[in-house]
Amino acid sequence: MKPRAVVNKIIPFSNVDGPGNRLAVFLQGCNINCVYCHNPETIKHCNHCGICINHCPTKAIKLAEDKVTYEEGLCIGCDQCIKICGFSASPRTKEYTVEALYEVIEGYAPFIRGITVSGGEPTLQADFIAALFKRVKGLNLSCFVDTNGFFDRGTIKELITVTDQFMIDIKAIDKIAALCGREDQQHLENLQYLLSLHKVYEVRTVIALEMVDIENTLGTVAKILRNYPSVAYKLISVHTTGLTPIQKENIKNKIPSQAYMEELKAYVTTLGVKKVEIV
Repeated sequence: MKPRAVVNKIIPFSNVDGPGNRLAVFLQGCNINCVYCHNPETIKHCNHCGICINHCPTKAIKLAEDKVTYEEGLCIGCDQCIKICGFSASPRTKEYTVEALYEVIEGYAPFIRGITVSGGEPTLQADFIAALFKRVKGLNLSCFVDTNGFFDRGTIKELITVTDQFMIDIKAIDKIAALCGREDQQHLENLQYLLSLHKVYEVRTVIALEMVDIENTLGTVAKILRNYPSVAYKLISVHTTGLTPIQKENIKNKIPSQAYMEELKAYVTTLGVKKVEIV
């Protein structure tokens, strides 16, 4: 049986998902649930409840045989279906085979430097991505994975082998359970493993005041990254773009000032990290 993946969306040209102009594929499904998740509609798979149907102004969403269906040609991108969904999902996902997604990528290949698979959490569909990357290599494109770091290395060995570089989030250390619903420190172990293979392009931490144990998290990551001068550490100020109303209410007083972000950059730099960026 050919592997298939559930895709939330494809951005043909992105300059924030790795080096150069890249095609970004966002897969559906995630194994954590961050308080400030900026694309919460990618966390779960549609449960076909149908609540979004009556909120679609163009009738692009319908119910057929107890399943929500989506007609892309009728969609005007108003996002009403996503806004009304209380399940952290989207009815606008599409299922792709490797060959079907390869054909999309092939069409943009002359204009991009590579592809980045994000999510959600892409490692949940590792077999599909590995097969896709093997196919894409023939187009002379670099293949990146954007991950939260919570994966079992033993089950994604092939994906690690065929991936050129990973972009990995380190959300927090002591407050990881409250922030993302995970108790373990697996993301740190996986970061160190990927670094040992020289397969890390950048590491990122979202700065949300009081929600993240900022000094501990940045200090822990910095002590790891100072031995890898080519790897960038990106400090991202939490923001409200893409958040649900409840999320916005929860983080409205957690947004750091630009001056504080500069202080954090200086702190990480003093710990020996060569490439530090603030966003």
